[in-house]
Amino acid sequence: MTTLTTTTDLPIDESAPSAAVILDGVTKTYRSRAGTVHALRGITHTFASATFTAVMGPSGSGKSTLLQCAAGLDRPSAGAVHVGGTDLATLDEIALTKLRRSTMGFIFQSYNLLPALTVYDNVALPLRLAGVRPAKQLVLETLATVGLDDYHRRRPPELSGGQQQRVSIARALIARPHVVFADEPTGALDRTTGHQVLELLRSSVDDHGHTIAMVTHDPVAASYAHSVVFLEDGQVVGHLQRGTAGQIAQMMNELER
Repeated sequence: MTTLTTTTDLPIDESAPSAAVILDGVTKTYRSRAGTVHALRGITHTFASATFTAVMGPSGSGKSTLLQCAAGLDRPSAGAVHVGGTDLATLDEIALTKLRRSTMGFIFQSYNLLPALTVYDNVALPLRLAGVRPAKQLVLETLATVGLDDYHRRRPPELSGGQQQRVSIARALIARPHVVFADEPTGALDRTTGHQVLELLRSSVDDHGHTIAMVTHDPVAASYAHSVVFLEDGQVVGHLQRGTAGQIAQMMNELER
């Protein structure tokens, strides 16, 4: 395991934002015919509210598993996960599903939009699934934050990839969740469109107080985050505050040697 030196250009204000997600000694072990796989090894980390955090590491380092455990999509083998003050271990699957709908948003590399529904209905869907009748003004205002309020009657196949990802961002944000989990959100986009989406994600945090935890392999994408958490062999091995793409790439190179 490589140990990285934490690099910062600004001090961390420990008194500032409250915790959106807390992982306390989270371990995840898989058993298969090939043997035991330790995907996460006692990870303790806090995702503070109103911050943008990137999670990086070599292939197999545990990035996606961390995201899945933090979002309650997978149960840790040991340790605790708290989202918005709720211990996920205390919830059964039905209660966990309800919690995800009300307190979490999700953005994936594949947009996961329903092609038969309009943009408006795709964005309103999470609220409807939670049993809430969305106000038209709320849906349109949320679309306006991603620059698509004039596209609400269109359907996903009529949009570009970048526009579809903007719709998925609006869908993730409409319920103002405690945290938005993003898994390679720009992986299917060209560089220019990807930068536009990343700028949108950053502004959703800086201007609207959202919280984003993003898994990415791209140092440029990670440079849009306030902080980067580096994983190796299922453990946190480094942090970087407000790092440049070059600094992030250098730390990744150290991990991949």
